[in-house]
Amino acid sequence: QVQLVESGGGLVQAGGSLRLSCAASGGTFSICAMGWFRQAPGKEREFVAAISWNGRSTNYADSLKGRFTISRDNAKNSVYLEMNSLKPEDTAVYYCAADPNLGIIRTTPNKYNYWGQGTQVTVSS
Repeated sequence: QVQLVESGGGLVQAGGSLRLSCAASGGTFSICAMGWFRQAPGKEREFVAAISWNGRSTNYADSLKGRFTISRDNAKNSVYLEMNSLKPEDTAVYYCAADPNLGIIRTTPNKYNYWGQGTQVTVSS
C-alpha cells in the first residue's frame, strides 16, 4: 500500500505558476512510476504527466508540453508538478497516482493502483 497526499494547489491568476507536491508513505515509492492527472467539473479524469521510477523518463500530455514539468525526489518520497503560464482551462482537481512498475510509463488512470485525495487548482482570468 502506498498513501499519497497532494499539496500546493490554490487560486492563481492566468499566466501565473504553481508547484504541486505529492508525498508518499507506507510503501515502496522508489519502484513506482508516478503520474499526475486532473479532473475538471463535468469532465473525465485526464492524464497530465508521468515519470518513471528512477526519474529518467517522463511523458506529458501533448497540450501541456513546455508549460508543465514533472520531477521526483526518491530520497524524500515525493513527486512534483511545476506548472507555468497557467490558463483558466487548467482549472481542475489535480491528483497524483502511483503505478508499481519498473517498465514503461503509463498514461491511463486505470493502470495506477494508488491515488491521492487531490488538490484544487483554480486559475482566474
